[in-house]
Amino acid sequence: MTDALLSNGIKEGAGDSVYFRKGCNPFAQTGRSKLQNQRATLNQQIIKQMRMRAGAENLLKATSNNKVKEMVLLELSYVNSNLQLLMGELEGLNSSVEVYQNTQETANIPLIALGLKETKDVDFASLFKDFILEHYSEDGNSFEEAIADLMDLRKACRTPSRDEAGVELLAKYSSHLPLIESRFFPPTRQTGIFFTWYDSFTGVPVCQQNLSLEKASILFNMAALYSQIGTRSNRQTIEGLEQAISSFQKSAGILNHLKETFTHTPSYDMSPAMLSMLIRMMLAQAQECLFEKTALPGIRNQFHSLMKMAQEAAKVSEIYDQVHQSMIQTPIKDNVPFFWSTMSQVKTNHYRSMAHYFVASALMDHQLGLSDDEDQQEKTLSQVYDRLPEGRSPLEILKKKDERERIGKAHIRRAILGHEEALRIYSLCHHLNKLEILQDILTASHQRSLNKCSENEEEEEFTDYTEAPDIISKTEHKAEMEVPATIKVKVTDFFQRLGPLSVFSARQRWTAPRTIQLLPGDQDLGFNLKGESPVQVVSLDPLCPAATGGLKEGDFIVAVGDIDCKWMSVSGVMRLLKDVNEEVIDIQVVSIMDSNPQMPTKSATFCGNVPKTYSMICLAYNDDDKKSRKVTKKSSFLSFGLKNRLKSTSTLSLPTADHSGTLPWNKPCPSFPSSSSYNNDSALY
Repeated sequence: MTDALLSNGIKEGAGDSVYFRKGCNPFAQTGRSKLQNQRATLNQQIIKQMRMRAGAENLLKATSNNKVKEMVLLELSYVNSNLQLLMGELEGLNSSVEVYQNTQETANIPLIALGLKETKDVDFASLFKDFILEHYSEDGNSFEEAIADLMDLRKACRTPSRDEAGVELLAKYSSHLPLIESRFFPPTRQTGIFFTWYDSFTGVPVCQQNLSLEKASILFNMAALYSQIGTRSNRQTIEGLEQAISSFQKSAGILNHLKETFTHTPSYDMSPAMLSMLIRMMLAQAQECLFEKTALPGIRNQFHSLMKMAQEAAKVSEIYDQVHQSMIQTPIKDNVPFFWSTMSQVKTNHYRSMAHYFVASALMDHQLGLSDDEDQQEKTLSQVYDRLPEGRSPLEILKKKDERERIGKAHIRRAILGHEEALRIYSLCHHLNKLEILQDILTASHQRSLNKCSENEEEEEFTDYTEAPDIISKTEHKAEMEVPATIKVKVTDFFQRLGPLSVFSARQRWTAPRTIQLLPGDQDLGFNLKGESPVQVVSLDPLCPAATGGLKEGDFIVAVGDIDCKWMSVSGVMRLLKDVNEEVIDIQVVSIMDSNPQMPTKSATFCGNVPKTYSMICLAYNDDDKKSRKVTKKSSFLSFGLKNRLKSTSTLSLPTADHSGTLPWNKPCPSFPSSSSYNNDSALY
């Protein structure tokens, strides 16, 4: 993978800080880039087939011609077959774990990495320019460079490098998104910009007009990138294992942050159930690397060391079993590649068998001698088992050679059975069969257990049916979720020239800039300034020339002469105004408008057949006591409209507290249907 530097047009300092790192070259012919290109091609083919299926289903519903129905059904079967084939190819891509492994790996079981979610390019230019002109009253063409930098940054995020620089690139774009949302995405209307992302497991596209899907997908890709960094690490060294452990824990932390922050993401690969499974899988792989880190310097052939490694292996097996159980739940099992669930099942059996092998070696190869700590061995053995064989105590097993050998052989038999089960499951998945290194490791472990069993067999020995007890899992270093510090980085707003976000945002509304002339003359301008940026006019003298010229209390000064002062403090603006005694100075001001106008309180409108319910508080005029009171419970307009299929709009004008008798609502008003014609259970508030 190659990286490139691309100017971002914002001067933040000297040196390389004026550049942001671009993503990997999408044309670089590496295994991972080819995989992502294949994924993008498959996503396009899947969406094409889904559109054809939707059209055929609509035609099937609309037509009554039997011949046409037969042709449509035939076409539907063809399209569904193509979809199944494409889904199978996508599953094969998700099963291609060998692409993400370290090229020097020759003795470790492969790990699973998440693939990056694919997206379509988004053109912000025209819509952002129009919004800047309409909302901010500025020339959108002057922001062309900033818009281009934003689009380049997003495009670079589609091909990040598989290292910390790639994560930082995604984090930088993720940190820009809240700023972009505040600038260009008002809460009251849609901007018309569509963000499309493809499900990483099924290839099904999801499209939204807000930035929630964009933010969630970038977080998912950050977690996927950390998982790829973890699988790429050299697990033959302590440094490589520590990097892998940290990467998988960070991946789990980001996925958990995604799960807690975005709870209603429409893409199924980011649903709570799927994210919970992925978190377990990342933590399981981190725990596996912790086990490898413990075993890398070598396992001491001592009773306590072997028992410790047995419990560590049992812990890895237990976590992978939890991962497998979550993968086979509906509907996760319909979306997760079969390769993943098979791999987790293989590892469950493999590490459980290793745990039994370690216990067997500790019992059969190490007899309790005079120099051994009897109490310590008894305590260790009692902590390994959740239950002991009937009629036996830990001390009895340790002291009697026959008992040690009998239980040790029971453990080695369970180890052999577990290895055979792992090999059997391995043979069921054709994607697993491509991983020759996995088969070599499973076969070698099986053979080692067979050798241990044959070493301790006697020719005239009777068959022993003693069952080895389960081993309690325990670890000294548990894998924990870790949220990386790089998930949020400090960035410079591309559109900071628009002004401080506290005022100049898509949520706020203000008047068009007005020009006020400050005439030379009095030393006192007739107003004071306050605030940070932008400065605000306060204590305005209504008789001063500025007020007469249109200046209002609370106005924000955005320019003095030709100098933009949106970001200036009070002292800075005052320095610009000091020359007002010598010449006429023009200032530009804006007034904040109410961005959340309240609904009129004297009328309530219901449109028939609208699938929305409005809660209203109405005041009715009482001629008897001349007082206002709340209307008693009656059926809602919505219920009445739906029952009678009203097509028109019903409007109720509500009275005020004026009792003059001359107001229009004191005249006879047409009455509404009585409550008997309503549903008595509904109420109008």
